[in-house]
Amino acid sequence: MDMKKLQHGLNFARKTMMIALVTSGAVAQAQTLQCQSVPALMNVFLSNHFSVNQLNSDIKGRTVNLFMKYVDPNKQLLLKSDVAKMKTQLTDLFETMKNGNCASLNEISSTLVSRAEENLKIVSEMLGKADFKLDETVKYQSDSKKRDYPSNVDEKKAGLTSAIQTQLATTMAGDVKLDKAKQQLIKRYELAVKRSKELNTGKMINLFAESFAHSLDPHSDYMSPEQLDEFKISMNLSLEGIGVSLSSDDGYTIVQEIIPGGSADRAHALMPKDKIIAVAQDKKEPVNIIDMDLSDVVKMIRGKKGTKVELTVLRQKGSKSDTFKVTLVRDKVDMREQAAKITYQDKKIGDRKVKIGLIDLPSFYGGSEKNSRDCYTDLRKLVEEAASKKVDGIILDLSANGGGLLQDAVKIAGMFIKTGPVVATQDVKKNRDVLADEDAKIIYNGPLMLLTTRQSASASEILAGAMKDYRRALIVGGDHTYGKGSVQVLNPLPLGLGAMKLTTQMFYLPGGNSTQNLGVASDVSMPTYLDIDDMGEQFMDYALPPSKTEPFISMDAAQSKDGKDAWIAISDDLVKTLKEKSAKRVEANQEFKDIQKDLDEVKKNEGWVKVADIMKKSDKDKTKRKDRKEKASTASGRKELWLKTPQVQEAINIMVDWLSYPAPKVTATSTSAASARNDAKSN
Repeated sequence: MDMKKLQHGLNFARKTMMIALVTSGAVAQAQTLQCQSVPALMNVFLSNHFSVNQLNSDIKGRTVNLFMKYVDPNKQLLLKSDVAKMKTQLTDLFETMKNGNCASLNEISSTLVSRAEENLKIVSEMLGKADFKLDETVKYQSDSKKRDYPSNVDEKKAGLTSAIQTQLATTMAGDVKLDKAKQQLIKRYELAVKRSKELNTGKMINLFAESFAHSLDPHSDYMSPEQLDEFKISMNLSLEGIGVSLSSDDGYTIVQEIIPGGSADRAHALMPKDKIIAVAQDKKEPVNIIDMDLSDVVKMIRGKKGTKVELTVLRQKGSKSDTFKVTLVRDKVDMREQAAKITYQDKKIGDRKVKIGLIDLPSFYGGSEKNSRDCYTDLRKLVEEAASKKVDGIILDLSANGGGLLQDAVKIAGMFIKTGPVVATQDVKKNRDVLADEDAKIIYNGPLMLLTTRQSASASEILAGAMKDYRRALIVGGDHTYGKGSVQVLNPLPLGLGAMKLTTQMFYLPGGNSTQNLGVASDVSMPTYLDIDDMGEQFMDYALPPSKTEPFISMDAAQSKDGKDAWIAISDDLVKTLKEKSAKRVEANQEFKDIQKDLDEVKKNEGWVKVADIMKKSDKDKTKRKDRKEKASTASGRKELWLKTPQVQEAINIMVDWLSYPAPKVTATSTSAASARNDAKSN
């Protein structure tokens, strides 16, 4: 895209926002997006977006619909009359905010609070009845798109009755007794009231800005300062804090896990399941955090390296509880578990032993900050290690990889091919920029498999699609990847107001296809729980359509046919053979049968959920669920669960079949590669 144009737009936004903040006397609140600043922000979005460049009635309608969806996603809070009034107010807001008037958001906020209190009253009265019991005859339409808003309170109450029965059944499926489940459900609705009361004007303005950005496409976004901080942490895999993973339950902040290497780990003062009930900054009074939103708690606990934070902790000891205080010094926390890691599997093919390297890459992480980790460096070390161990095959698991840094996807592709184009970005004016691997060194030249699902998105799809186009890797897993084929530019906003993430281009694979909506299809597919009709880019609100460009693939540049880096392109016969063998195993595997049965039932039920089915499944899966919960509480347990998933196990089986395939194969060492080529010539 025209970066000068974008920069001009951002400069205009900076000036306009600065004027708006100064004239409103709000400089002291410079980290809050002001009402009169939103039109300038919208202008920058529209001036630089890939395809949407006008604020017309369609975009206004999309914004309003998304705002309503965000404040009442289940259509169980507001009445039809509320919705009609709010939609008019939100549409008018596009004009009134030009003069700094966002008063209608306060009225909307008040309505949300009153309706949340109304829901709490309905739920409390219903669950408070002495003769209340779980009704297994109830069924509930879980797909809000197939439900309308209630016309009156009686209709709302009827809808909530079915929802409550389903919510109770779901809670009880986690080995919770009815009385406890009722308490938890009432607490959930109490917290909903509290959260609605916390929706102040600033948060409502942020939500309106987010709704507008998402109306352009699912991946354009306005990020508040807090959201920008979270984004940086997820990309850099590091933060300054105490090194604990937290969760929220019944209003309590729970220590989920102690992160190795953090200050909490070094202090040996906290344990999993501890409840943090108050937080105090260095030498200040403690703040009670019970019922506080988890994101707000996290902000209080995080802080600058070297500063102190005091936690008041509640620990259960059998039937008794103990309360104590812990003072920790904040430090840099290396979030190792979210980084790439490798494990090895030894298998036998007849009398021959083979070694398979399994690499888990959860995201394409990395950052511009000094000493921040990046996935390319981490992954390269693992692939070099695998090659030094003379592995016979590598499986790279991208099944939970939602994407990340594009340049690292290009460099990772370059570890497995000689040189050549990997991906192209193209704007609406057909200006195309091709990103290529220019490093002729191949780190690993043996059999390569990528494990994907519909959760594999963006950079994951670029890597998978390029490797498939070059016939360098076998794509295995769910039916296809997510289908995110758009390019976003992240630009920080002035005065610490957060950032705008803007879609400016589309990705294209070497063969000329876009990954947008369609994703990358697997060569060998197997059932996963993500193969459902609402999972994927094509099901997102206002997703952009797919497109094509002229192919730019270069097999001659990518494939080394001689020497120590030689690799053999995957043939159609190989894919056909592996597909047939895998299909027979999958068809006979009980875990895959169960997955497919569940997928078929979801499709057949069309969103309807039956309480009886939930309870029936609960009894059947109780032992399995308890075992998974215990193992998921530790890093070693999570690794064990990952390796035992039927998809990973089947990927290993497919790799064994590949290594058994009666054709010349190139392995990681130059000696065996040369032998394979000599054998091929002599035959």
